[in-house]
Amino acid sequence: MIRLMEEKDLPEVLAIYNDIILTSKAVYRYETQSLEEKKQWFKEQQTSSNPLLIFDENGIVAGFATYSQFRPYPGYKHTMEHSVYVHKDHYQKGIATKLMHELIRIAEEQGVKTLVAGIDGENMGSIKAHEKLGFEYAGTIKNAGFKFGQWLDLVFYQLHLTGPKA
Repeated sequence: MIRLMEEKDLPEVLAIYNDIILTSKAVYRYETQSLEEKKQWFKEQQTSSNPLLIFDENGIVAGFATYSQFRPYPGYKHTMEHSVYVHKDHYQKGIATKLMHELIRIAEEQGVKTLVAGIDGENMGSIKAHEKLGFEYAGTIKNAGFKFGQWLDLVFYQLHLTGPKA
């Protein structure tokens, strides 16, 4: 079941995110986040009216998703970059796709014109999943990040939505 994230979910959200930091190239970050940092992020997302979604599987947070403005300037106010993370024990259940469908629905409702995905260049699973959802390749920044002793390419995909007329 997909529902809105609540503050009580933050410890489970944090556990998912910190595991991603420590074990994958999905986030080009080295240090784990604290619960206080995650609470601040949660408040900022709420203040910006950004969606905060949870995939709740029998009372357990199996995944979460959100988006926020792509860049902090007024001209980008209809371009959002999304994030979707799934707990490692819940991979291959279609959770990320379900969360993405709901994010896209909300983005349409909120007047988003372009939804952006920044994906590690070697993450073929995420690339293929985004292509199935209609995202198009938009470019690569080579050697954009460094993690686990190697330089990483960041690929961008975008989904064109209705957005406002002007």
